[in-house]
Amino acid sequence: MPDSAGPGHEALEPIFSPKSVAVVGATRVPGTVPFDIFNNILKDDFQGTIYPVSPSAKSIAGVKAYKYVLDIPDPVDLAVIVFPSSVVKLALEQCGQKGVKGLIIISAGFREVGGAGLQREEEILQICRKYGMRFIGPNCLGVINTDPNVHLNASFARRMPADGSIGFLSQSGALCTAVLDYAHAKHIGFSKFVSFGNKADISDIDLMMALKDDPATKVILMYLEEMTHGAAFVEAARRVIHEAGKPVLVLKSGRTSQGASAAASHTGSLAASDDVVDAALKQAGVIRCQTIEEMFNNAIALTYQPLPKGRRVAIITNAGGPGVLTTDAAIHEGLELAKFSDQTRDTFKRSLPVTANIKNPVDVIGDARADRYRVAMGAALEDANVDGALVILTPQSMTDIDTIADEVCNVAAAHDKPTYTSFMGETDVASGINILQRRDIPHYVLPESMCRAFARAHDFSVEKERRLTPPVRFADVDTAAAHAVLDAALAGGHSYLSPSDAMKVLEAYRLPVLRTGVARSARDAATIATQVGFPVAMKVESEDVVHKFDVGAVLLGIDSPAAATAAYDTIVANVKAHQPDARIDGVFIQQMAGKGEEVILGVKRDPAFGPVVMFGLGGIFVEIFKDVAFRIAPVPLEHVRMMMREVRAFPMLTGARGRPHRDVAALEDCLQRLSQLALDCPQIQELDINPLIVRDQGAGCAVADARILVVAP
Repeated sequence: MPDSAGPGHEALEPIFSPKSVAVVGATRVPGTVPFDIFNNILKDDFQGTIYPVSPSAKSIAGVKAYKYVLDIPDPVDLAVIVFPSSVVKLALEQCGQKGVKGLIIISAGFREVGGAGLQREEEILQICRKYGMRFIGPNCLGVINTDPNVHLNASFARRMPADGSIGFLSQSGALCTAVLDYAHAKHIGFSKFVSFGNKADISDIDLMMALKDDPATKVILMYLEEMTHGAAFVEAARRVIHEAGKPVLVLKSGRTSQGASAAASHTGSLAASDDVVDAALKQAGVIRCQTIEEMFNNAIALTYQPLPKGRRVAIITNAGGPGVLTTDAAIHEGLELAKFSDQTRDTFKRSLPVTANIKNPVDVIGDARADRYRVAMGAALEDANVDGALVILTPQSMTDIDTIADEVCNVAAAHDKPTYTSFMGETDVASGINILQRRDIPHYVLPESMCRAFARAHDFSVEKERRLTPPVRFADVDTAAAHAVLDAALAGGHSYLSPSDAMKVLEAYRLPVLRTGVARSARDAATIATQVGFPVAMKVESEDVVHKFDVGAVLLGIDSPAAATAAYDTIVANVKAHQPDARIDGVFIQQMAGKGEEVILGVKRDPAFGPVVMFGLGGIFVEIFKDVAFRIAPVPLEHVRMMMREVRAFPMLTGARGRPHRDVAALEDCLQRLSQLALDCPQIQELDINPLIVRDQGAGCAVADARILVVAP
């Protein structure tokens, strides 16, 4: 697993800022990847020395070629490998002997093709480790560094992007070419642009940590197809955001999981891989985007303008309809319409036509020229009640679009609050949009996108200042007792703990279990129920019966010894009728939990992120409404509270519509203890506490039922 600290600047320096580059496998045929990479480095003014390495050519594009890397007389910092996959390892051996420290392996035909490709990838990894070489790839587009002191385009992209403050990292090379074209059209520049392909050596996490300390990079964008080391990614992203104050935006593909088999527990079936990714990114403070357009809409806001200090926006428009649409979008995104001060309203009255609307949104009327925009923007941005301006323009016959665009840029530059724009249309406003984009004013085709970007920028301004307290480590737990129960179940070949054993594990972590016992006969049932204390719940103790309610294997409210005897016989008969082959180990008897709200707590062990904790509406409704939230363990108290409040039904616990206030503090304690249990006991694959009864405020909680699936760690 990669170290979240990354490989360090020393390892990546030869790749990002080489003094000399060898293109190993270069050819003289234009339109081929080997030629285009060499030509890109050459024509895009690389500030170092370039060496083509070609077994057959004496020169390429007028530059002397060398048959082998070892023939180059001077030191080589970076080698770009473009040979077919079958001979890459031979080239790497020579690079190692030459003392090359950095590699970009463009060549495909490795892990992505399976079979022999997997073996080839392992072979090149071993060669590089032997010589201390670090590499990006294989199967990638390449690396671009726009720093004027380097100006390296070691890729087969069609053009070198403009320099800027955005670092872009992508697992897909083909997507990179589309992104570069999109960015070029919108005058968006980059600091670093990296296609990392199979990430056999240098990973997305390594690259993110490198950009964390890169002074040229203000914002990090990432396209990911897989998150192999999810927990390390979360830790690294959190460090980038909270230590460096840099936003991380992620576009993650594979949101659906068609054909995935359903897990046995509620938590397992609800915690689809994308739900876990969503929770992990949220927990790290990462801004997750659904499209490339959304990613760049957010990126330009975060890169070009000051972060908003609040959610109060002033909307300035020359058309009423778009102003209303923007108002609706702003409120939908959780923004607020700023309430202008008396001084601001006086300025509007003096300087705008009497027909202008001086409330928010400010309508400067359709015939507005640059002077009205200047007055409205300036007064709004100087108002202490305003956190940012959303400026809208619709093209009308008298609208001087370019002059207004220039004035918007001038006013925005004079204030330390963000200004976003939406010049609506396409053809008529194109020149004005071009002015805005060239002067780093965020522009959005639709006001809805503008409001969404403002909201995400504000979310980040809050997130980067957030200081999470470390997760609680409870000292009153008995980890050894929990391990003893779990290990015994595994040794006995059991996949699921019996209800009684599940309660023992939870009790070891001081979760609020009730008095229990297991009856092996109807006579035992009467005795044990009396000891537990009436009323009791009774349910079959059987690993084979998954959904006990469905087969009549759960009876509630048993209130006497005679009723307990009869209930035992009924439960056994119902199980035999519905599942004749089910093994019955007895009947589990438990004290009734009493009245309260039913919630579900759960754990699922994810292959990339480790244990994932779930909270949601409990009882039989959890799979119907799917009103649940997730976090990656360990879960700090602040994220426990955030997770709980993400559930739409949470107000049921806090007195909504006259309901009693429930013991939320006790529920928080349960979730933190469950988080620690999941971390301490890797034998637990899935766990449901369903339901947990949350009693009235101050009265605590009670575990009414639990199910634990175990696997050998």
